[in-house]
Amino acid sequence: MNTEVENRGRRRLLVAATSLIGAVGAGYALVPFVQSMNPSARARAAGAPVEADIGKLEPGALLRVKWRGKPVWVVHRTPAMLAALPSNDPRLVDPESSVPQQPSYCQNPTRSIKPEYLVAIGICTHLGCSPTYRPEVAPDDLGADWKGGFFCPCHGSRFDLAARVFKGVPAPTNLVIPKYAFLSDTTILIGEDREAA
Repeated sequence: MNTEVENRGRRRLLVAATSLIGAVGAGYALVPFVQSMNPSARARAAGAPVEADIGKLEPGALLRVKWRGKPVWVVHRTPAMLAALPSNDPRLVDPESSVPQQPSYCQNPTRSIKPEYLVAIGICTHLGCSPTYRPEVAPDDLGADWKGGFFCPCHGSRFDLAARVFKGVPAPTNLVIPKYAFLSDTTILIGEDREAA
């Protein structure tokens, strides 16, 4: 009779051990299956939002960030730069930003969430060149009425410091403003709209 009790105990132990090993094995088998449902690192990187640290960005300076393979500019505008923006309006194609190239929260005279920071995709709307940042006022090559902005060296398109296009240049529309949000006073998240959240 002792043998029967011993066998029953061994049987329970073997059943419990086999069940445990089977559960662990099933877990290991499910991991690759579940991971295959997640996007690849390449796919995540192609469209993932990126953070930009603007804590050390001096007034008047430009920070370049890469997002979705495109250059994104963050410009820390000075009070003088902001004050000059309205005087450009008569010479601009779309001074009110009526063409939907920016999130609705950036459809304002500065085309930004916080007036002192411009966030724009650095690709000319003419043929896709990357304009250069020209913050200086009235340089010889751009004329006495230039108050700072972006100049496309490929075909001569000009944009002001709110990334709005001037009349009479090849670029048909303002530079595109991506979705973005301020995570803190020193960090911007480019590529994600937190306004609706």
